[in-house]
Amino acid sequence: MISWYRAQSLRSRLTILTAAAVAVAIALSALACWFIVEKQLYGQVQHDLENVPPPRAAPLQLPCATTPEAALKKVQENQEAGVLPEPPAGGPASRDTQFVWADPACVTLPATATRAIVIQPNDARAFALKPNQAIIRDGRFTNGEPAMVKITLARTSTHSSVLIMVATPTKAVEESLNQLALILGGVALGGVILAGLAGRLVARSALKPVDQLTDVVEHIARTEEVGSTIPVHGSDEIARLSTSFNSMSTALANSRDRQTRLIADAGHELRTPLTSLRTNVDLLIRSNETGRPLPPATKTKLLGNMKAQMQELTVLIGDLLQLSRPDSPKPVRNLAVVALHEIAERAVARAKLRGPGLAFETDVAPWFVHGDAAALERAVINLLDNAVKYSPPGGTIEVRLDQGVLTVRDHGPGIPPDELQYVFDRFWRSPSSRQLPGSGLGLSIVAQSVRESGGEVSLGPAQDGGPGALATVRLPGGPAPT
Repeated sequence: MISWYRAQSLRSRLTILTAAAVAVAIALSALACWFIVEKQLYGQVQHDLENVPPPRAAPLQLPCATTPEAALKKVQENQEAGVLPEPPAGGPASRDTQFVWADPACVTLPATATRAIVIQPNDARAFALKPNQAIIRDGRFTNGEPAMVKITLARTSTHSSVLIMVATPTKAVEESLNQLALILGGVALGGVILAGLAGRLVARSALKPVDQLTDVVEHIARTEEVGSTIPVHGSDEIARLSTSFNSMSTALANSRDRQTRLIADAGHELRTPLTSLRTNVDLLIRSNETGRPLPPATKTKLLGNMKAQMQELTVLIGDLLQLSRPDSPKPVRNLAVVALHEIAERAVARAKLRGPGLAFETDVAPWFVHGDAAALERAVINLLDNAVKYSPPGGTIEVRLDQGVLTVRDHGPGIPPDELQYVFDRFWRSPSSRQLPGSGLGLSIVAQSVRESGGEVSLGPAQDGGPGALATVRLPGGPAPT
C-alpha cells in the first residue's frame, strides 16, 4: 500500500490526502451525529417510560403460565374463544404489560395482550426493589422485536409480590437510526467524492507553478538552454521556490556566458602570440629549406622575438590557471601567516628591474596576514607591473603599507570614470591601452587573491586630484604574527 502510494504523482497524493482528511472529518462528524441522535431518541423513550403510571392493582383472575410464551398462548386462546376477563382495576394498560409472580411463580398477561416480554435472569433482583423504585433496561418481546422495559414491584391484597413489566417497542427508533446511518453514509460518500474532486482542482491549481518549473527544467535538460525563468506570483513557498529557481537559472546562464567569453577571450589572446610565433618559425624553416640563411642579426632578432612570445604565452597560461582555481571542486591552498611588508618589498625590487627609469617611493610598516603567500605576492606584483606599464618615463610610483592598507599610486594617464567598473573583469582592457602588452587578466588575479584572503581591493583616481591611478588593498591581520 505504501509503495503504491509513493508511486503516485504528487498531484494524486495531494488529492488522496485531501479526500482522506475530509473522509475522516465527515466520518467523525457522522458518528458524533448518529450517537447524539441515538442518545436523544432512546432518552425520550426512557423518559416516557419512566412517566408511565403502573396499574393500580395486579389482576388475579388472568391465566397464569410458567413462561411469557405460554402466557401469551393462553391469552390468544382465550381471545379466539371469546373468553375475555374483565379489565384490571384502573382501566386497560396503555402499553405492553406483563406480571411476574413470586409465589406461586408464574407469568400473567392482560386479556388484550398481543406481545409478551422476554424475562432475563437478572430480573429476579427486582423483587428487592422499594416502593417508587424501578429498573429500566433494554429487552425484547418474545417475537424478537426490540423494546425498552420498565420493572417495578407491587403488592397484592394477599401481600404477594408481583413484578410489573411495562415495555415500549423501540423498533421504530432502530429503523430511524438505520435510516439516519444510511443518510449519513451517503452524505459522507458524497462528501468524499466532492472532496476528491475539490482536492484535484486545488492540487492542480497549487501545483501549476511546479508544473511550469518542471517544464522549464525538462526544457533545459533537453536543449541545454539555461537562463529560462518562470513567472512568480505571491510570496508563498511555491513563489520562493520559483524565485530560487529563476536565480539559479540566471546564475547558470551568467556562468555559461562568462565561460564562453573566457574561452573566446583566451583564444583571442593566445592567437596573437601564437600567430607571431608561427610566422617567425615559418620564416626560419623557409630560410633553411631554400638554402638562403638569414643574416645573423636578423636571426638573433627573430629568436629574441620568439623567446618574448614564449614568455608571453607562459604568463598568459599561468594567469588562466590562476583564474581557474575557483572553478575547481576543492582548490588546494597553502594558507599560512604571511608578512605582507616583505612581499611588498620583494615586489618593489622586481618592479625596479622592469622600470629602471622610474623612481619608487616606498614606506611599508610591518603587517602580517593569514593567506596564500604565492597568491598575495602575485597580486602585489601585478599591481606594481600595472603601475610600471602606465607610468610615464621618469615617473614616480608610490608604495605604502600602513595598518593593513596597501596603496600603489602611479602618475600615468589614470582611468576614465566610466571604465572603473570594468577594471577587475577578466580580459578587459581599456581602449586607450590596447597597443600596450598584456592580457587583461592581471587585475582579475589581484581581486581574486585579495578576496581569498578576506580582503578588499579598489582602483580609482588619486586622492589628491593629481594624475595617475590609486590602487588600494585592505587585508585583515596585525602588526605581529599570530
